[in-house]
Amino acid sequence: MQGVELAARFSIATNRLKYCGPEDAEPALFRTIVEGKDLEASRTALLRFEALEPYLTAIAAKHGLDPLDHDVVEAYWIGNELLEDFTREDFRGILEVLTRRGLPRTMADAFAAHLPQRPLPHHTFHVSYVGVGNVTGHVKTTLPNMEACRASWARVLQVSKDRLEVEKPALAYARGRISIGPAARETVAYDPRMLPRVRKGDHVALH
Repeated sequence: MQGVELAARFSIATNRLKYCGPEDAEPALFRTIVEGKDLEASRTALLRFEALEPYLTAIAAKHGLDPLDHDVVEAYWIGNELLEDFTREDFRGILEVLTRRGLPRTMADAFAAHLPQRPLPHHTFHVSYVGVGNVTGHVKTTLPNMEACRASWARVLQVSKDRLEVEKPALAYARGRISIGPAARETVAYDPRMLPRVRKGDHVALH
């Protein structure tokens, strides 16, 4: 799978909901996923996603790769060795770009001043530390919205026409800390044109 398609798969749902990315991106992203077409149009659109491009560009620059190289995209959405060795200074550079994309300067300065020892340029770190919705302002930073926005994993229990019953863990909050809670059953929407071969027992990524 090419990096553009992998990025499109993780990005299309939030674009359909008008949460991020250019308003006209969804048709090209869909054709890239289902037909392997419109790769250049999808590439252009993906690099206009407000909170996505700064991370892809930073990961790519650190390793001499293209922002939509498969390994770069995988690093941001799923995680791999390209995330190792990122420093606080590296992440402050990402925050600086995010301010130009909409993140309020006061937030960026507060985040930069309190970064953990090893900040990760990963989507889950963005959701839980920078905060879902803080760049675009389209959604509030709440635990349910963080759970809906984070890329998560699940095991398929049942497949129906446009729904999957899955078993997946969810974010939990207690004593001022966010953690991953126990797995539970949940029903999620899916497009069978994008996952035509999904079966009971498969593991899937959700976003």
